[in-house]
Amino acid sequence: MPLLPIPNRLVVLTFDDGNKSDFTYVAPLLKQYGFGATFYITEGLNFLTNKQHYLTWDEVYQLHQSGFEIGNHTRHHTHVNEQTQEEFLTDLEYINARCQQYNIPIPETFCYPAAIHSPQSLEVLAKKGVRFARRGDAICGMEPEGGRGPAYDPNVHHRLLIPTTGMSGPNWSFDDFVWAVEQAKDGKVAVLTFHGVPALEHPWVNTPPDDFKVYMDFLNDHGFTVIALQDLSKYVDLRMERSGNQSARV
Repeated sequence: MPLLPIPNRLVVLTFDDGNKSDFTYVAPLLKQYGFGATFYITEGLNFLTNKQHYLTWDEVYQLHQSGFEIGNHTRHHTHVNEQTQEEFLTDLEYINARCQQYNIPIPETFCYPAAIHSPQSLEVLAKKGVRFARRGDAICGMEPEGGRGPAYDPNVHHRLLIPTTGMSGPNWSFDDFVWAVEQAKDGKVAVLTFHGVPALEHPWVNTPPDDFKVYMDFLNDHGFTVIALQDLSKYVDLRMERSGNQSARV
């Protein structure tokens, strides 16, 4: 199918770490609006031991069944620049296998733990056929408690190094949110990152539920198109790579 032109007001929603609120609060609200989203799953942090704060795999499956994308966030949530290619590949393939075990499609997109990447990890993702990967605060210069970054421009950014335009947290206000989504114009896409709504175990990336609803109401009321990261394949030529102003066919 021919690619669609990137419309103004195109927003990607992403949620990291498999917080319980992804299932209990976020997904039901997004369904009301007909919004897409990607939920990035890792078995790191306390995913395996604290089921009050983290999803079960059955709940991850139900998110998939509800039409949301399940993305790969590695087995251990280890910084990939501290791993060999073999170690990173093992962590990546583990989450793929867990998804298959629960009848969830092998993830097409990836999120770097702590937003940290390396040339070696980029090579692994490319060889595995990952379509898109999202980086974030460590690259954009954001503080961990929330901040602003560039909009994704397919003519500038590598599709395996997609920046985070806005990352929610205690230092991220409604004005920051509006600024981020207003960058979605002229062929650019606003990519938003959330963690728990609320993030009970990690308050430095917390988003209060009432604030989150205000954000979603704004997107709905102002006619934004809200998609999962994998849906960028409708708009972005996967044969083209970008690194700065350089491009190459793959």
